[in-house]
Amino acid sequence: MIGHTISLPDEKVLILDFGSQYTMLIARKIRELHVYAEIVPFDISMKEIREFNPSAIVLSGGPSSVYDTGAPMADRELFSLGKPILGICYGLYLVVEAFRGKIEGARSREYGRAVIEGSPSSLLFKGLKKKEIVWMSHGDKVVSLPAGFKVTASTENAEIAAIENKTQKIYGVQFHPEVHHTKNGKKVLKNYLFDICGIRPSWSMKSFIDSSVESIRKDVGDGTVLLGLSGGVDSSVTAALLHRAIGKRLYSVFVNNGVLRKDEHLKVIERFKKHMSLNLIYVDASRQFLGKLKGVENPEKKRRIIGREFISVFMKEAKKIGRFDFLAQGTLYPDVIESVSTKGPSDTIKSHHNRVPEVMKLIKSGKVIEPLKELFKDEVRVLGKLLGLPDELVYRQPFPGPGLAIRVIGDVTEKRLEILREADDILLQEIKNSGHYYKLWQIFAVFLPVKSVGVMGDKRTYENVIAVRGVTSVDAMTADWAYLPEDLLRRISGRIINEVKGVNRVVYDISSKPPSTIEWE
Repeated sequence: MIGHTISLPDEKVLILDFGSQYTMLIARKIRELHVYAEIVPFDISMKEIREFNPSAIVLSGGPSSVYDTGAPMADRELFSLGKPILGICYGLYLVVEAFRGKIEGARSREYGRAVIEGSPSSLLFKGLKKKEIVWMSHGDKVVSLPAGFKVTASTENAEIAAIENKTQKIYGVQFHPEVHHTKNGKKVLKNYLFDICGIRPSWSMKSFIDSSVESIRKDVGDGTVLLGLSGGVDSSVTAALLHRAIGKRLYSVFVNNGVLRKDEHLKVIERFKKHMSLNLIYVDASRQFLGKLKGVENPEKKRRIIGREFISVFMKEAKKIGRFDFLAQGTLYPDVIESVSTKGPSDTIKSHHNRVPEVMKLIKSGKVIEPLKELFKDEVRVLGKLLGLPDELVYRQPFPGPGLAIRVIGDVTEKRLEILREADDILLQEIKNSGHYYKLWQIFAVFLPVKSVGVMGDKRTYENVIAVRGVTSVDAMTADWAYLPEDLLRRISGRIINEVKGVNRVVYDISSKPPSTIEWE
């Protein structure tokens, strides 16, 4: 069971993950309805489920078939807890299997958009039209209904697309209500939570702040906390929340690694030290980082060097202050979910750069505080706003940990970084002024290790090339290149070429992900 850094609300939903790519969306959609939801592996013990005491249970989808050897199964005891249960896709089959129904491989598989015809008498489809657009992703079908259940929806290819046992409050749907493509999927979840389970919408970021502050104060007592502050959204919100809870007993170390954006270090110092009175320790280690990066062209080597040097600098500064009782970091819920993934050994488990043996030696308790580990990224942004952080920080686009080092293609030099900083600054000015910044997932400049011939005035030039990369995305798993107005691109190109010495050409990247990645390195 995942440990908690906050006291949870009395009414909450437990989601058992059977390996669906959409499981995280179930939790997000439920939380958007102001109900706390938590994802756990499908094989969590019944003892842990009872201790969590959910108000409702959701069984996620998954890639397996229930009749496969070794397929992940739900403990039959789950259905005798007296809790409302909703099975989604594979979860539907688990419900049918548990109650002795029958599932077979379908002759006609159903992937993508479909139209269901739902029963108006079912609370699950309350307020919906007779025919609704949904998203299907299955190759099996229910061929024999369990005793005590009735069919509540069907499609052209699936006569049994939704079932219910109203007496036991056990429901199953073939489609995915959690995905965007199911037009009224959120309404289906709302009906399940409020009309069937009787849950009240009481989960909010305000209640999260109150319970977090209380929990942090209780855990920390009169101790001290050490935090590595990067200036990004996650670490900044973590710092603001901890500062509210324990004030000056939080020590935040901000390391200037030499590959930050223009004036980034000044903005962090201004925001946290001057305005928020944070106990901020600023370290300018730019020369040390750039010295280690000299001559290194391989992007993975750049990453390793920056990670290693950060630990070295962080440790040195922390030792100057003394030993601490706790280490804090801005781990988010997707990191936690991935770390306990049930989807198989091929999945990558994330490691956090500041949870390393060297750093932990400085921590008396040996404990790490992760106050955001129950939150998704969009929830962290809401939290940041409530804590008084400015929009420019809260809604800041993703910025890579290795910073501009992986946006300077090839050797990272001070001259190349200076050119890139100026170009990137102009780009962001124009994008923000045009109103496009918050419409894009990311937009940034890249320094290319090539030179091109140009003409400036009456002279030929042989200068550097800057590439501009702009993308739209929902989750960064896939991305489309962003179509920007011609006049905006002209302004960006004109200003960079005219104002940044050493650049005579600007190109725009029109590659999508896949096959390209968002970052160039």
